[in-house]
Amino acid sequence: MAFNMMIIQFFLLFLFTLLIFLSFWIKRSCRSSLPTDWPVLRMTPGLLQNAHRIHEFITDILKECHGTFQFKGPVLADLDLLITSEPANIHYILSRNFTNYPKGPDFRKIFDILGDGIFNTDAHLWELHRKTTTSLFNNAEFYKVLLESTKNKVEKGLIPVLDYVSQDGIEVDLQEIFQRLTFDNICSLLLDHDPQSLSLELPYIPCEKAFTETEEALLYRHLLPESILKLQRVIGFGKENSLSKAREAFDGFIYKCISTKRQQVEIGDSRESSAAEGDKLDLLTAYMEAYKGKTGNPEIFLRDTLLNLMLAGRNTTSTALSWFFWLIAENPAVECKIREEIESKLHSKEEEIWKLFNKREDLAKLVYLHGALCEALRLFPPVALEHKAPFQPDILPSGHPVDKDSKIVLSFYSMGRMENIWGEDCLEFKPERWITDKGGIKHEPSYKFPAFNAGPRTCLGKEMAFTQMKIIATSIIHNYNIELVKGHQVIPSDSVILQMKYGLKAMVSRRSA
Repeated sequence: MAFNMMIIQFFLLFLFTLLIFLSFWIKRSCRSSLPTDWPVLRMTPGLLQNAHRIHEFITDILKECHGTFQFKGPVLADLDLLITSEPANIHYILSRNFTNYPKGPDFRKIFDILGDGIFNTDAHLWELHRKTTTSLFNNAEFYKVLLESTKNKVEKGLIPVLDYVSQDGIEVDLQEIFQRLTFDNICSLLLDHDPQSLSLELPYIPCEKAFTETEEALLYRHLLPESILKLQRVIGFGKENSLSKAREAFDGFIYKCISTKRQQVEIGDSRESSAAEGDKLDLLTAYMEAYKGKTGNPEIFLRDTLLNLMLAGRNTTSTALSWFFWLIAENPAVECKIREEIESKLHSKEEEIWKLFNKREDLAKLVYLHGALCEALRLFPPVALEHKAPFQPDILPSGHPVDKDSKIVLSFYSMGRMENIWGEDCLEFKPERWITDKGGIKHEPSYKFPAFNAGPRTCLGKEMAFTQMKIIATSIIHNYNIELVKGHQVIPSDSVILQMKYGLKAMVSRRSA
């Protein structure tokens, strides 16, 4: 029986390949962006044909369909998707009728590696996560720890690396640098442990690299039939095999940190150390205390909690920074304005090289920088897609009916490229669109700008992310010149997080007084 199933799966794989080629030749003579609806396999061949440019593919379709499109997956494969970028639908699903659109079992199945973390749960477990994390992030000590931790990582990790590559004229991948920086920083904040992945040696740390492998594998779980994914797991190849190895890396790293912290607490080292440092907020110990007696297996629940927060802290911030620096490199006038703002608002002189900025009140003065960061997030939201499933049948504001078996994909990437949302200049990088006539920061509703999600699930780390990005951005822009490597291709990766497929290769030089 198992052998027969394998034969069937290989035959289906052959059909996929054949129809992809047929779809390619048909599309060459067809101007429509809509995928061909084939018998049996429906629109999947067109989707797989465009998997390497999935976000642009979805955007092209949504532009042609006025913001909402019904994608048809293979017969019996349960892969039909309603894809939308209409603000009215986004607002309805994420805010107005939030309770009818939980993550749902399909989301949990796709993102099972996240366990019972905040991104993967609904109802009481999600409420427990949100209440606990909100309380800790709103703690008066949290921002002190965040500012000091980020400053230390910039000073002792980022600047030495950038100095080294600038002195020797070495090409550097800024995306990798940002990933290592944010990984170290979130580990320091959450786990009270700095893995020092951002150092001159750029050491290989399995847990740090596992995030990238995970993000790519999770995207393909949205696109491929379950039979293909099962085949990969049985044989041990492809993205599913990568995901299995990533899980091992996460578990090994996080459980070790939890064990170390428990030992410290038991012998009192953690409290003594905390007292010596002026009662610095210890997030890991705080989470241990907060969840005590409220969950099943406390070790597994802690692991899930920490992995979810590490995913957000490492991936989204590093991705946003990568696109931000690419955009200002492509738009040097914007970089000049940011530099001028730093020098005028923070009273910094050009000869004050190596000056760092980590005071919250100073960072709040940088309105143009804030606008440039928002503009980068609008065009390249780190979380480009959101997956939802209705609890009860419903009709969306666009008029599209959905039932409890429907799968809905919200394309935040496409929203930033819609003229009906952002105007005819929607593809332009214009920080000015975020600044009011009086020179303040312009607020846009989250259903128009959902870079930090919207409604009750709005990202709890929004201010944390902006703070880190501003500290890092000002440190680099004030102290260094960045020049992109000529001929280097910058495109989005095939991933649930909108990273750059080939990194951000650049040459770095110190600014002279």
